[in-house]
Amino acid sequence: MKYIQYMNNAKERFPASRTVRRHQEHAAQGEKSMSQTVAEAIASALLRHGVGFIFAQSNPTALMLAAEAAGIRQLLYRTENAAGAMADAYSRVSNRIGVVAAQNGPAAALMVAPMAEALKASIPMLVLVQEVPASQRDRNAFQEFDHFALFAGVSKWTRRLDDPDRAAEYVDHALMAANSGRPGPVVLLLAKDMLLQPSSPLGAERRQALGGFPLDRSRPQSESVEEAASLIAGAESPVVIAGGGVHVSRAVGELARLMEVGQLPMATTNMGKGAVDETGPLSLGVAANLTGENGPAGPYRDLIAKADVVLFIGTRTNENGTDAWTLTSPDATYIHIDVDPLEVGRNYEALRVVGDARSAIADLTAALERNDLGKRRQCAPQLKARISSGREVRSQAIASMCRSDATPIMPQRMMADLDRLLRPEDIVVADASYSSAWVLSYLTARRTGQRFLTPRGLAGLGWGLPFAIGAKLARPDARVVSLVGDGGFAHVWAELEMAVRENIPVLVIVLNNSQLAMQKHGEALGFGRTTTGIDFGPVDHAAVARSAGAEGVRIENPAQLAPALEQALASGKVCVLDVISSAEAFAPLRIFDAQADKLVVA
Repeated sequence: MKYIQYMNNAKERFPASRTVRRHQEHAAQGEKSMSQTVAEAIASALLRHGVGFIFAQSNPTALMLAAEAAGIRQLLYRTENAAGAMADAYSRVSNRIGVVAAQNGPAAALMVAPMAEALKASIPMLVLVQEVPASQRDRNAFQEFDHFALFAGVSKWTRRLDDPDRAAEYVDHALMAANSGRPGPVVLLLAKDMLLQPSSPLGAERRQALGGFPLDRSRPQSESVEEAASLIAGAESPVVIAGGGVHVSRAVGELARLMEVGQLPMATTNMGKGAVDETGPLSLGVAANLTGENGPAGPYRDLIAKADVVLFIGTRTNENGTDAWTLTSPDATYIHIDVDPLEVGRNYEALRVVGDARSAIADLTAALERNDLGKRRQCAPQLKARISSGREVRSQAIASMCRSDATPIMPQRMMADLDRLLRPEDIVVADASYSSAWVLSYLTARRTGQRFLTPRGLAGLGWGLPFAIGAKLARPDARVVSLVGDGGFAHVWAELEMAVRENIPVLVIVLNNSQLAMQKHGEALGFGRTTTGIDFGPVDHAAVARSAGAEGVRIENPAQLAPALEQALASGKVCVLDVISSAEAFAPLRIFDAQADKLVVA
């Protein structure tokens, strides 16, 4: 049965469905059995943790056979790097850990890039990696490799299971490591011969379900919270910058409450987009490195720069997220909420409010209510008027591009047509590079908590399509749209076959300009010329889609956009829209301000 059909036939949403509860009961019974193999014990433990499927390609075979026999579906991917991105997006949307399995050696090596993205973005992932039999270890067996060294820089926790009786225990340890503190990917190495050994666990039966995150919600010190509240209440012009950690913590409701109580203007980082309703009176939109001319927070650059108190929430204060650390004043007083104590104060000396974002925001709001908020309420009308005015100024500035009938098609026109059709419950994902910039700049978060997924941990190409697949698996009821460039799409277009085979209907929009446009513009700006590694030959992506069984439509005229988008969104099928787009369009990055003439190189 195809995955989406499987989900739709369940009586309730995963993980609380009767089907999964039945599997969990069987798993608990199975873990007590003296006749289980290690593979069966691992499958039972995964079921107990609410795992309903594994992204896999048959290996480790003994584990996949045991998992399928227990009711866990195997979702066959085409490449490991794409599978890792699928697991990442599934985790981001569901707040359940994504599980992926890989063969040893080259297959395992392809997991490094998606694990690196997940590690930097604080997303948990369980990677089950096959190893050569113990009897063949260190003999140059087929595809033998030092997986500990391979994963050293991209995994929170890497272990090899060497005791068959501890199989379920090791699965629990892996999930505790992945889902606790600052979440991240973990690796469990499984030798082929180990999986076939009998497993007779000692001690008390394991019953806990540890598949969701955050696993624990730590609270910050009350003294820090009270001091932060006092600073905010007494500030002349405070600003809040919310990052992706707000989504990881599922703290968007608490964030909205904080904004309302404190009458606080709120911007987001790139990964924080959707944490704030961007139609609300206090939303500044995505700031980060998108405060350039026509950027969503461009009109508020001075407001942010002149803030006397800056509250960071769930952000790494990384280069792009802070516009190369120039977004706010060095003279401001900083408060930083984060679950990772090493991120607090990394780039800005700050009042340390270390704890889970939801817990910390709730505590801060309660403390703020105990302060005199007269100054905040007095400033609110003028502040909201300024934000409304800035929104109107920006709307007028981008109107001509958003209505442009030029060919090749302007990306801004395509984004404007898409924005009018999106619903608050829709999910939008993007590849890295310009695809992320168009989504973050030209689409509107119409409710608190709407999801926009962009690979900003390391920002590699090739994430757009697998992100869409993972997001759709997490929310089968949502419409999922993926925006990719032709450069990034080429990394992973084989996964269209998987999406069609498993009936995972997503809409993929390809901005086809036959080049790496952002790379070209960066080279032109920095060097006044470009390398030869920019241009591609022509590719008919609609034909590629049709060859894999998906719907494929080529769009060359802007008038075709809205009808094609409407039809694709309503189709319930895997659709690819190949949009022939301008190679000269550039996103509102601040580094491009007043330098448009330098971006065009003959």
